[in-house]
Amino acid sequence: MHPILFELGPCKIYSYGLMVAVAFIIGAYLASLEARREHIDADKILNLCLGLVISGILGARTLYILQNLSFYLGRPQQILLLHRGGLSFYGGFVCATIFAILFLRRQHLPIFKVLDIISPYLALAQAVGRIGCFLNGCCYGKTTDSFFAVYFPGENFNRHPVQIYSSLGLLLIFAILRIRQNKKERTASFSGQIFLLYCLLYSTLRFLLEFLRADNLRIFANLTVHQLISIGIFVTAAIIWKSSLSRLTR
Repeated sequence: MHPILFELGPCKIYSYGLMVAVAFIIGAYLASLEARREHIDADKILNLCLGLVISGILGARTLYILQNLSFYLGRPQQILLLHRGGLSFYGGFVCATIFAILFLRRQHLPIFKVLDIISPYLALAQAVGRIGCFLNGCCYGKTTDSFFAVYFPGENFNRHPVQIYSSLGLLLIFAILRIRQNKKERTASFSGQIFLLYCLLYSTLRFLLEFLRADNLRIFANLTVHQLISIGIFVTAAIIWKSSLSRLTR
């Protein structure tokens, strides 16, 4: 665990913040290249990505604070300390999706086509960001003595490196989406298919990994709030997928 990578005089470089920044740069750059290949203004995609990061962080922080409201009510000064972690992805996902729809409508860009363009690189950016979680020590897993166990300084036991599991899973999702993206023109598909596939794959990954995490409370039927949201996203995406395929084959 290395929450502070290095110090430059009075300036501290935090691993979490650095990896989030690296994730944004990689994702935004590759998404802009893909947009150019699809004859969409790359500058607008870069502006979209910047807005997605800002709205995503606001939404993710808000959901995390709501999940830990009693802690932050007693320590309001901690609300802005993002370098310590404390972002709940689904809060950011919902907020960023709303921003994307509003932004794309305002720019008169095809919503689902753009979502298809950026979805693989969202998964890639998440994979990079999860490394920041690992270095920071947040989003930690349950204790285990398995072969994959990792020791975190200051503890007397080993934990599942759920952050690394998540990063590897997201890299696989990225690869699947890119393969689908390259085959899209040669196979029967509908606009929004890659985005929906991302929703199906990520919600499944997150649902399964939550069983190995130790930082989220079980709130209903021994499931966490993230598992319940995952179920909702999976079902919604599956319904839209089936409906879209039905219209395509008519």
